[in-house]
Amino acid sequence: MAENNVGAPAAPPRTGSRLAKVIARHGLCSRRQAETWIIAGRIAVNGRTIRTPAFNVTDTDTISVDGAPLAEKRGTRVWLYHKPAGLVVTESDPEGRKTIFQDLELRGLPRVLSVGRLDINTEGLLLLTNDGGLKRVLELPATGWLRRYRVRAHGRIEQAELDKLRRGTSVEGVRYGPIEATLERVQGGNVWLQIALKEGKNREIKNVLSSLGLQVNRLIRTSFGPFQLGDIPVGGLDTVKACVLQDQLGKKLAKLAGVDFEAEMPEPLAPARSGMRSPNTRFKRGRAPGPDKSEAGAKREESKRTPAPHGRTGDKRFRARRGEEQRGRKSPPPESETENLKRVHFSGGRGVEMFQPRAKRKKHDSRKPGGRSKRDGTASRGRTGDRARPSGRQK
Repeated sequence: MAENNVGAPAAPPRTGSRLAKVIARHGLCSRRQAETWIIAGRIAVNGRTIRTPAFNVTDTDTISVDGAPLAEKRGTRVWLYHKPAGLVVTESDPEGRKTIFQDLELRGLPRVLSVGRLDINTEGLLLLTNDGGLKRVLELPATGWLRRYRVRAHGRIEQAELDKLRRGTSVEGVRYGPIEATLERVQGGNVWLQIALKEGKNREIKNVLSSLGLQVNRLIRTSFGPFQLGDIPVGGLDTVKACVLQDQLGKKLAKLAGVDFEAEMPEPLAPARSGMRSPNTRFKRGRAPGPDKSEAGAKREESKRTPAPHGRTGDKRFRARRGEEQRGRKSPPPESETENLKRVHFSGGRGVEMFQPRAKRKKHDSRKPGGRSKRDGTASRGRTGDRARPSGRQK
C-alpha cells in the first residue's frame, strides 16, 4: 500500500533573491526585461528551464541565458554622461533614430542602464549604471534627490507666477508635484529659468511651462542629486569613484538598492578606439590644441623659421620680387643693405625708392658760421654772407 503523504510538512520555500533581480545585477539587462526573458523560456537554472519570475536563486545555483552561462558578477559602478540633443534614451527605437547606447557602445563601455530618461531634444546630465537595483531605487521620487535644469523658453513671465508652482499644479488632468522655478534673466524674446523638481514625469517641465504660456526651446539638466554636470563636454563621460558613490548614497539607499562594492569593478572607461578621442580626457570648449611635439611637427616649425632660397616660387617674398623684375622695375636690395635706407614715396606714378638718409650733423656753436643760435632760434644757410632771419615777426 502506497504511503499516504497527507499531512506531511510542505517543502520549505527557496531562499535567496529573485531570478530576474540576479540577472539584472549582472548587468545583462534590466529587471523588467529579465522577467520577459524568463517567461519566454530563455533562462535555465541548474539545467532546468524556468518560466516564472517568482523564482528565487542562491549563490550555489548555475544560471544560463540562451544556453550560455551567466557572466561573472561585477561591482556597482556609476558613470556621468553629458547627453547631447538629438539622441534617444532607449535601447531600440522603432523609428530608427540614433540612441545613446549606440554612442556608448562605440566607446567600449560595458552594458549600462540609464537612471531615468531625457527627451530627444533635452541635453545635460544622465546617470548610467551597471546595477539594475540601483537604477530602480534612484528613479523613485521617494529617494528625494533633486533634478535641476536650466530652461530657455519663448515668452514672458513674472516670478510671482513661478512661485505658485511650489504648491504643485495640474495640467490636463495630470497632477504634478512641487516645482521650484526661478527667473534667471530675459534674453530677447526668451527667458532663462532655473528649475528643480523631484518627480520627473514624462515631459513635466514642458507641459507645466506650456500651461503658463511659455514655449520651451532648450532644456539642460545640470544636476541629479549630488552629482553635477560640471565641465563634462557634450557627449563626454566621467566615472564616479566607488568611494564617492558609497558616500553619496549613504547606508540606507545602498542597502535598499543592494549595491555591491566588494565584487570586481568593471573598468572605469574603456580606452579610445582608433580614430576616437579618449573618453578619459576632458576638453574645455574653445581651448586651442597644444603644440605638436612630434618629429614631423618639429620639422614643420623649422621650415617656418628658415627662409626659402632665392628664386623659389612658393615663397611670397620671392614671387613679388620676381614680378617686379619682369615689369622692368628694380628689385629691392637685400635686407642687409637696406637696414640704413629710408623709403620715400613720390607722386605722379613714380615708384617707391630707397635713399641713404643724411648723417646727423654735430651740434655747432651759434657763434660759428652755419650754426644755429640758441638765443633767437634762427639758423643760417651755411654761407657766411647770409644774414640770419629772425623767427618772429618784427614790430
